[in-house]
Amino acid sequence: MNLLNKTIIGSVLLGGGITQCAEKQENNFPNVIIIYTDDQGTVDLKSFGSDDLVTPHTDKLVESGIKFTQFYGHTVCSPSRAGLLTGKTPERAGVSGNVGARGGLHSDQYTMADMFKDTGYKTALIGKWHLGETDGHLPNDNGFDYSFGHLGGCIDNYSHFFYWSGPNRHDLYRNGEEVFYCGEFFPDLMVKEAIGFMENNKNNPFFIYFSLNTPHYPYQGTPEWIEYYQEKGVAYPRDLYAAFISTQDEKIGEILQKLEDLGLRENTIVIFQSDNGHSTEERAHFGGGSAGIYRGAKFSLFEGGIRVPAAISWPAGLKAGEVRNQMAVNADWMPTLADLCGIDLDTRDLDGRSLIPVIQDENAESQHDGFCWQLHNHWAARKGDWKLLGNPRIQHEEFSSADSLFLVNLKNDPGEMNNVAEKNQGKVKELTNLYEKWVERNQ
Repeated sequence: MNLLNKTIIGSVLLGGGITQCAEKQENNFPNVIIIYTDDQGTVDLKSFGSDDLVTPHTDKLVESGIKFTQFYGHTVCSPSRAGLLTGKTPERAGVSGNVGARGGLHSDQYTMADMFKDTGYKTALIGKWHLGETDGHLPNDNGFDYSFGHLGGCIDNYSHFFYWSGPNRHDLYRNGEEVFYCGEFFPDLMVKEAIGFMENNKNNPFFIYFSLNTPHYPYQGTPEWIEYYQEKGVAYPRDLYAAFISTQDEKIGEILQKLEDLGLRENTIVIFQSDNGHSTEERAHFGGGSAGIYRGAKFSLFEGGIRVPAAISWPAGLKAGEVRNQMAVNADWMPTLADLCGIDLDTRDLDGRSLIPVIQDENAESQHDGFCWQLHNHWAARKGDWKLLGNPRIQHEEFSSADSLFLVNLKNDPGEMNNVAEKNQGKVKELTNLYEKWVERNQ
């Protein structure tokens, strides 16, 4: 377990993306909200390249801070969340794949919520958990003072029943106790819970992990947005997905507006990120989301499965309208937030790296010399512009044995269409060694 020293750091004046980091008194820590969306495509915001989505509130958030163009989550939900909350690879956090009824993130792990709680923050999970449903694996076991939402991977937004194994598994809890709001729209319930938490803690620093289940299937956008996209002639299933994205955007806008109303926006750090790429599952109508030029989707370690939209905004401490093209990963948020909030965190056991050097300097090197991902027997290793995929997978596509090692140069081939392994055996060996060392560290 990491040890946290509750020390207060003095003021630091930094260049680049940081304007200043004011002296942190006990009652002046910045609030932190992480908005984590679910199965949102790589380019599925207007601010990330979409030309058919209406997302003004999220775009305003992105433009008010620093946008990352090469940011990575994971290829499915649970590992992505485990990496975010622990600052480690999912394997080292004990969550290498999607969590079922048993197992998950154990309280032995030191989480971002633990870090904030130990510093005096009030902490809340609002929304999707998907990191365990038994004692020792629940949100309130993992640093959250308050929790509201569903424990499994997805629910119907009106009945709040688990969307996979039904029809008799209701999944809505507050602080571990089952609660019932039949017929009420889950994103509205999330906003209501988050607003109540902010109001109750407006005089204390707080951390909210606002973990949306949108635009994850079932696509249940509001009737107004469904009608809007149908009138615009957006084809099925993009119309259903787009309606859910715009519905999500409205809810994000309501959270940001409440911060403004409470006078808290200036000193609140807001992070936005999707967990993984868009879904092409049957329950998602076989698509609807977009990765733009990038190949693949959810379940795939091609860029469309793991490269996600991400940004950080803090009006009191970060410049607006900045863009960073360096590679970064969701495990980086924990050490980054520790630095921004003046928390003395022992990072020696973390796989994430503080993004402060990158935020300071648009020309800084990525804080990762290399990074790897894995899901079952599918893996990927990246170093610089080179990326090697082992046993690559894309739903509804087949790969030959000749492509069992698939090498690409992302600078020359961002769409990952051409396997250049045969002509670059030295690079294949280098990245294979990187992956093998990564496996050893994760064991």
